[in-house]
Amino acid sequence: MDISNAIVVGGGIGGLAVATALARRGVAVTILEQAPHIAEVGAGLQISPNGLSVLRGLGLEGALRGRNAVQGQAVVLRDYVAGKTVAQLDLTRLAADQRYYFVHRADLVDVLAGAAKRANVSFELNAQVASVRPGALPVVQMANGSTRRAELVVAADGIHSVARPVLNGADDAAFAGQVAWRALVPNRFDHPPEAHVTMGPGRHLVSYPVRGGTLINLVAVEERAEWAAEGWNHADDPTHVRAAFAAFGGMAKAMLDAVDDVTLWGLHRHPVAATWQRDGVAMLGDAAHPTLPFLAQGANMALEDAWVLADHIARLPRDAALAAYQTARLPRVRRVIKAADGNAARYHLRPGPLRSAAHLGLGLASRVVPGRMIGAYDWLYGHDVTRQR
Repeated sequence: MDISNAIVVGGGIGGLAVATALARRGVAVTILEQAPHIAEVGAGLQISPNGLSVLRGLGLEGALRGRNAVQGQAVVLRDYVAGKTVAQLDLTRLAADQRYYFVHRADLVDVLAGAAKRANVSFELNAQVASVRPGALPVVQMANGSTRRAELVVAADGIHSVARPVLNGADDAAFAGQVAWRALVPNRFDHPPEAHVTMGPGRHLVSYPVRGGTLINLVAVEERAEWAAEGWNHADDPTHVRAAFAAFGGMAKAMLDAVDDVTLWGLHRHPVAATWQRDGVAMLGDAAHPTLPFLAQGANMALEDAWVLADHIARLPRDAALAAYQTARLPRVRRVIKAADGNAARYHLRPGPLRSAAHLGLGLASRVVPGRMIGAYDWLYGHDVTRQR
């Protein structure tokens, strides 16, 4: 390792994880966060075994469980009409150390922020970054006209990263023809510790419990031609999501009827960045590879990125480390994004022979060879970046 200090732009999941991992390896790290405090909007996320391996490597699985993370038992595919089970991915068949959690996003951010503080990471809040400049000693240009310098700058600042246009030019993003609503509702429906994917024509609803099963996280995705803005901060009228899913019955309908507050996100496809790093500036997570939410891997990929980047920095000279980091991560995230895109198509099949055949095949596989179904995800869930060199 030939660096002693670093700046991380962004205090979200990936930024906090990489800051902690670098600090524990002896790097003096400062996080620049544009918000007035380190926090996250209320919503759920899924931490699959591959992401958990990073949290475990940071010694944080116990803290996560202490925040009432729910250990998932299954992913259940359901039909939209009355909620009939189509197929089930039995998570209890995973290896004993491959646990799957449903987590409130704010709780995970709090756990990671606590770890960063214990590792003596410094925080600058209300710190709006305008741009970055790679170099022997990279420069961070602040919106207020001041500058910061560090031997390493990590951009963990999401889909609108200040580093991405510097390293890659203009982002060629396009509306994906889909929108997603997100909401939390009280668990008055005895929702089990499972992720339910209720599939309908051109739309699907994901639901799972968080915070010890007291709340249910809902993500409702609909195909539509009308453009919608990107980002979870756009409030919407709950009647809109109920109208879009009016044909859904069973528990799906009951949960949607319970929604009081909802946000709407227009899903946009961003290409995986061709260049993740140059001259001491590197990107991770959505800054490098925005991921649509059809495989529940956005946070998990950011955690993997964070560990791999810090591990390479600890073992190699800076520029060689960053080049090796991109080489190691690029094929992995491309495969994950391709798999996520495939899920979207399968979830939204219209009524007809193709949908019937697909559902029949999934149901037979989950009943006759359930081990093979979970084994099909070993490339994803069994990938442990903390054990690789």
